[in-house]
Amino acid sequence: MTRLQHQLNQYQLTVAGENALMLYFDQRIDPVISALVQQACTLIRAELAEDIIDLLPSYASVLILFNPLSTDHYRVQAQLQHCLAHLQNSNQHSGKLVELPVYYSTESGPDLALIASTKNISVAEVIQRHQAVSYRVYAIGFAPGFAYLGEVDPLLQMPRLATPRAKVPRGAVAIADRQTAVYPAASPGGWNLIGLCPTRMFNPAAEHAMPVAVGDEVRFVAIDKAEFLRLGGELPELELPKLECSGTKP
Repeated sequence: MTRLQHQLNQYQLTVAGENALMLYFDQRIDPVISALVQQACTLIRAELAEDIIDLLPSYASVLILFNPLSTDHYRVQAQLQHCLAHLQNSNQHSGKLVELPVYYSTESGPDLALIASTKNISVAEVIQRHQAVSYRVYAIGFAPGFAYLGEVDPLLQMPRLATPRAKVPRGAVAIADRQTAVYPAASPGGWNLIGLCPTRMFNPAAEHAMPVAVGDEVRFVAIDKAEFLRLGGELPELELPKLECSGTKP
């Protein structure tokens, strides 16, 4: 198939497959761009209706998967142009606010002390600053339910560990550079661990498999160990942190 690329004002539309188009807004993490992505998804769903198979929003782009039996690239392209003509610049979001409980401690967050000493602040201040911010869900990826949340207080920004842990437990709350996240399942990972969240970030058996979606806002709320256990949290054995750091991937 011939590669199609069309400039739509400041937007860019590119063929991403036989029944897919990728809509790019920019190349940066920005709440205004994220709000445009959410507006676009709402307008596209209404405009394309049953021709849509799926929409996959991310930081500054949307992947549009359409039914090739009912439409084609050129018709979808024209419909997208119509949608984009109705976008408005806004920092507002249409997502919901989700509160996630976190058991912050050096027991549940083995990198808390590392962050505190690196930034020359107390562990208590690390915890306070992490809770003080509302985080936008910019993207979900790496694993089902892994929500990339931004942006972290500048004082808490930490590079990814140079030597990733072989196993990060489910529910681990972590920081890497300007982002924070909750690991939805046990997996290898190199983010800095600061606590544990008892909320399941991915449960395929639930009516809503994930508690958050792109465009939502997340606030973390500190709980004690007893409450963490009461809510179904588990305390796994955690690897001690390595001292050297670098990089940005989970």
